[in-house]
Amino acid sequence: MPTRASFLIRALSTVAFSVGLGVVSVAPVYADAGAYLASRQATFDNNFEELAQYATAALVEAPKDVALLEAVLSASIARGDFGGIKGYAAVLESVDSGNQIAAMASFALRVKAGDFDGVISALDDGQSISTVVDGFMRAWALVGKGEIGAAVEAFDAATLEGQASGFFGPFNKAMAYAMVGDFESGEALLSDESAPETRDALIARMQMLSQLERNDEALALYDAFFDGVGDVELDELADALRAGEAVPFVELTTATDGFANVFYEIAAALSGGPSNAYTLLYARIALELRPERAQYVLLTGELLNALGNFDLAAEVYDSLPSDDPNSHLTELGRAETLRNAGREDAEMDVLRQLAEAHPERADVLISYGDALRRAEDNAGAIKVYTRAIDLFETPTRAQWPLFFTRGIAHEQLDMWAESEADLRKALELEPGQPSVLNYLGYSFLELNVNLDEAMDMIRQASEARPNDGYITDSLAWGLYRLRRYDEAVAPMEKAAALMSTDPIVNDHLGDVYWAVGREREARFQWRRALSFDPEEVEAERIRLKLDIGLDRVLTQEGAEPTRPLNDG
Repeated sequence: MPTRASFLIRALSTVAFSVGLGVVSVAPVYADAGAYLASRQATFDNNFEELAQYATAALVEAPKDVALLEAVLSASIARGDFGGIKGYAAVLESVDSGNQIAAMASFALRVKAGDFDGVISALDDGQSISTVVDGFMRAWALVGKGEIGAAVEAFDAATLEGQASGFFGPFNKAMAYAMVGDFESGEALLSDESAPETRDALIARMQMLSQLERNDEALALYDAFFDGVGDVELDELADALRAGEAVPFVELTTATDGFANVFYEIAAALSGGPSNAYTLLYARIALELRPERAQYVLLTGELLNALGNFDLAAEVYDSLPSDDPNSHLTELGRAETLRNAGREDAEMDVLRQLAEAHPERADVLISYGDALRRAEDNAGAIKVYTRAIDLFETPTRAQWPLFFTRGIAHEQLDMWAESEADLRKALELEPGQPSVLNYLGYSFLELNVNLDEAMDMIRQASEARPNDGYITDSLAWGLYRLRRYDEAVAPMEKAAALMSTDPIVNDHLGDVYWAVGREREARFQWRRALSFDPEEVEAERIRLKLDIGLDRVLTQEGAEPTRPLNDG
């Protein structure tokens, strides 16, 4: 299913503020300069706890400093602490009219209080987050006031003003229609051929269809997009549809939910971009407005995790009730947080317990298997991957990564027949998948078997991903193994440029240079490869090549040298 509409990213106005961007005003002369400097360091470190503490202390000396006010507000929102931000937002707005951070804080508080008149008044007075956000906030405020006709016009206007080429405007309008019981109008919007096939949009449409007594059509959507995915919430929805129940429309139930969805969609669109700290503000506001929404919990936790705020991430994951259908996802998030914090043993304990508690969940088993494979327990990983595979009576395209990872685990244990079977199954499910083609082709090269097929596979992978360093290395290494040394030089140099610090690629480039008679450059590349800490076995072989040359090493290994040895 497609990602969030890219227009959201383009249409959002950007702002240089303290959190995550390192933009701070020139420090005034404070009596407590230490607090100011400490707040600045906390900004660079994305340490929201310390940022709030030190910026608040520094404000005592400079109560109207814009950067410090932004820092306090941003850190408070990032921590999920909305209790004391009203005053700071008011001061910041008074000294920097139109400040985006002040607007985000103020609007969040108004919406949470149900002050929809206040939202509209503030917008009329020029308070603004961005063109897109402002337009949709106005529309949802009108929904909150019960003025649906005006709200529909506002949704249309917001879409035009935001120059939205995507479906964000119609999606919000469809939600508003459904919220007041006009499921026919809402479903018509979501059934348009330009409608995105995202999880949220499809669930909303299935619920609307059920309310229109069209369960068969809703089930057809489930079968087309979600059958076999293993999503508990969706599986329960499908069971209710099969039972002939009128599934309620609960995707959005209040205007506040609508506001929350706007902030969430923007956070989801920006996630993974250059400033996760900025994105976190949108996610936190969405979560504050709708704290029971599992996907808001998950996105906020992921952002905090990516920013290194592991304790805050754990708190967010803890906020989702254990009886929520998606609670296992928060446990998976907790496990990732533990891994990022360097607590792999604790991560393994969480995943082991989760796998025991949810043996029917493929995503849980896959995460556990991945952790075992990272810990080099490939035998254990194979057992867990096999349990996951056995959950699918007939594997579909969605399961190709599972066969791929099990194939890798088999290969690591030198169980080549089993590995090849898994990798070929992955290609059967997802023909032309570049990573699988590359892995299988490179494995053939290393085993010196099926060389023609190996090169065909690697060429396909290279055409699909011409700037993938691993695949480019495979292509060049295949040419080298076929003794087409001159042809191997250019792609191997490209691979080394793409992966300049990879020891294996640099070692390979050295071998290719040696094979074409560029011995001085070969020795340079081997020394370079050693500087990047290769595995000890590889390091010993590189040192031996530096000592006696590649051809004598190959001869000692029983392989054919690249050129005839001259013992003269």
